[in-house]
Amino acid sequence: MPRIAVALEYDGAHFAGWQTQQAGVRSVQETAEAAFGRVADAPVGLVCAGRTDAGVHALGQVAHFDTAAQRTERSWVLGANSHLPASISVRWARAVPAHFHARYSAEARTYRYFVLNRLARSALSAQRATLIHRPLAVGPMAAAAGFLLGEHDFSAFRAAECQARSPIRRLSALNVERCGDQVVIEATANAFLHHMVRNLVGLLLDIGMGKAAPEWAAEVLASKDRTRSSPTAPAAGLYFWKVAYPRAFGLPEAAAGPVSAIIPDPP
Repeated sequence: MPRIAVALEYDGAHFAGWQTQQAGVRSVQETAEAAFGRVADAPVGLVCAGRTDAGVHALGQVAHFDTAAQRTERSWVLGANSHLPASISVRWARAVPAHFHARYSAEARTYRYFVLNRLARSALSAQRATLIHRPLAVGPMAAAAGFLLGEHDFSAFRAAECQARSPIRRLSALNVERCGDQVVIEATANAFLHHMVRNLVGLLLDIGMGKAAPEWAAEVLASKDRTRSSPTAPAAGLYFWKVAYPRAFGLPEAAAGPVSAIIPDPP
């Protein structure tokens, strides 16, 4: 049966997360499956690259489904989008080999976390960025990030309900940059533990506010103790940014546009 890969963009503020849940709880998966099912004239089951929690957004989520329906890639995109709410969009669709798997074929995943660092709240970025009133020192945050790179036991940044078999992950990039009133934290790893990105961000924010020195990041990591770290950062600022796959699959880059695409620049 043919396999189709798709890239999805969604506003997580409107959903209780990616995964289908109990009746009456709105999920991205259930909503998208219904739309693709209408195009296929048959039930469709989506498998995603990385499940997102309630309130977490995506600009480059990738999923796949199997279907006997014969449709053009254009028809999958336009057809599904015509049945989706404004808060979800299909960016592209591609026919892929049967051995492609949105989750297991992924080589790396990238998340971005957006912080609006100013006194006044924004009317335009509500639910799309986390507001921090206190000035953030990006230098110490970037220095702390350096202690977290590499392959480690990330138990200190793992949610209690995480079901991953191993806490070992390879964090290949953790960058902190300021762009005007915005502070953007980008994390890339082979895979992430439940709440791992938001817990990393929580620690970096505390260091940026001067609550601890950059070296504290290494101490927390070595402790493997979640209670030693900072509170989990809010979901509103987190975006599933892109997924990297082997070039052999020929998938388009799923990355989003510039930072200003998330929080508009002031006039």
